[in-house]
Amino acid sequence: MQAVLLEAFQEPLSVQEVDRPEVESHGAIAEVIGCGICRSDWHCWQGDWDWFGYRPDPPHILGHEPTGRIVEVGDDVEHLDEGQEVAIPFNFACGSCDLCRNGRENICENHVGLGFMNEAPGAFAEEVHIPNADLNAVPLPEDIDAEAAAGCGCRFMTSFHAMAHRAPVSAGDDVVIHGCGGIGLSAVHIANALGGNVIGVDLTDDKLEKAEELGAVATVNASEVDDPAQEVVDITDGGADVSADALGIATTCQNAVNSLRKGGTHVQIGLTTSEEAGYVELPTDEFVAKEIDFKGSLGLQPSRYSEMLDMIESSKLDPTALVDKTVDIHEVPDELAAMSEYNTLGIPVCTEFSN
Repeated sequence: MQAVLLEAFQEPLSVQEVDRPEVESHGAIAEVIGCGICRSDWHCWQGDWDWFGYRPDPPHILGHEPTGRIVEVGDDVEHLDEGQEVAIPFNFACGSCDLCRNGRENICENHVGLGFMNEAPGAFAEEVHIPNADLNAVPLPEDIDAEAAAGCGCRFMTSFHAMAHRAPVSAGDDVVIHGCGGIGLSAVHIANALGGNVIGVDLTDDKLEKAEELGAVATVNASEVDDPAQEVVDITDGGADVSADALGIATTCQNAVNSLRKGGTHVQIGLTTSEEAGYVELPTDEFVAKEIDFKGSLGLQPSRYSEMLDMIESSKLDPTALVDKTVDIHEVPDELAAMSEYNTLGIPVCTEFSN
């Protein structure tokens, strides 16, 4: 089958013929219908995140935002059938550890990151294997198209968890999102649907215009002001109730924290680059004096996908509004290369995997 192969970090990616996956007794094979192309794939290609355990040994198949159609199930799988269309979270869980049993399977003790770890070859491919498939494959409702649902991959579902569960955003909250790439724009859209008054902060006008289309009540172009955090404080008359850094660099993380009012909550969605290597300086005394909460957010529990899917079914959320283009598998390397210059608006999705 065809797949996008990482052969060496930071070297050009290519589409090559590889062996099809073999099903494990607890797993399932899905034919990939759509797979979002995410900046996290770019980070993996660059060789970032070894401090996070997300650095596979090349050669390795990338891709972690798939939807698919089940084509084979293992002997021990009880709740999936061939032909079912499923969303596939990137945060594969075991289902048996204490965290999984307590509804936190997104941070499973035995977490395996699809496309980021040797144990889980990715989904820029014709087929992908899903371990512990009864847990990690989420059946899609009949009226949610699987190709369209590829827009609710990592960026969208991570933002849903961040805004709906980790913040959580309540009606009337002032919410500021620093960094309006795919994950940031998803957070804008979701926070708006949850009743927040959303402010988008970015360096480019086209992304800020998209944020306004998705519900932002105000935007700040950080390249045109001396202090983006102070701009947010002024707009909100004292600071935001919730902030999020959707990029993962020191500047956006610090600006997001400094945008908060007393008692506010910061949600960190973006992971750092090799420049920060997992560490960012923060105003610790401000956390104490203002009683600010700092929360991390990773993925979304498969057991809570129904909340997001229900909002999509009722048209409160529309992941397709974030999809700016669809491409075939041979265009994926160029799409990832464009992310080196932050030249991606919204979410590109690969929908053609063979020719």
